[in-house]
Amino acid sequence: MLRANLARMKPHHHETHRVGRTGWLRAAVLGANDGLISTSSLVVGMSVAGTGSNAVLMAGVAGLVAGSLSMAAGEYVSVSSQSDSENADLARERRELAVAPEAEHRELAGIYVERGLSPGLAEQVASEMMAHDALGAHARDELGIVDFKRARPIQAAFASATAFALGALPPLVVVLVAASDSAPTAVAAVTLVLLLCLGALAARLGGARPLRGALRVAFWGAVAMAGTAVVGQLFDTIAR
Repeated sequence: MLRANLARMKPHHHETHRVGRTGWLRAAVLGANDGLISTSSLVVGMSVAGTGSNAVLMAGVAGLVAGSLSMAAGEYVSVSSQSDSENADLARERRELAVAPEAEHRELAGIYVERGLSPGLAEQVASEMMAHDALGAHARDELGIVDFKRARPIQAAFASATAFALGALPPLVVVLVAASDSAPTAVAAVTLVLLLCLGALAARLGGARPLRGALRVAFWGAVAMAGTAVVGQLFDTIAR
């Protein structure tokens, strides 16, 4: 009966959900924010300390390369650990399905009862789901592992490294075109504008309020640049 009812059901519209973006979006937003804020802060601190434009630019480029590789390595290791945990859970579930399928059936039916189905219907649904894809049903409903949220280390590493490099480029371009004495102010201004745009875009893609996302990103960027400016000023004062 359940299978016949499902067969008669036809999709009436197409839905696009934002949750499928969470993996790469998180890595990309983190990388872009880190690249823009860390490079701008580095440039501002060194410029305030009286360092020449060439040295500031060289330090910024070195920071871009090192930061991109660091972000890639960090994301890869972190997401790989998550992937290893998922694979270990799936392997254990596969063994349990092979050794004790009846117990796994009861477990799945119990999950459906806890979610609101009557015991009879839960048994029927569990039977249908296990006949179709037993491992997939247990991965989704018991372990909470779904395909579009699976850990993808290479994707996360690439997104994070690329986003970091793109975020680090604007302050370096400003250093190239601005005069030495106005570079700190110019870098800070451009960075805050870009952070506002980036925060609003990330919030919009994630379905949140753009203004709140823009302000929280810009605030912490301003704090970081102000901190390095203070450090740079202290070193300049000591050097004199």
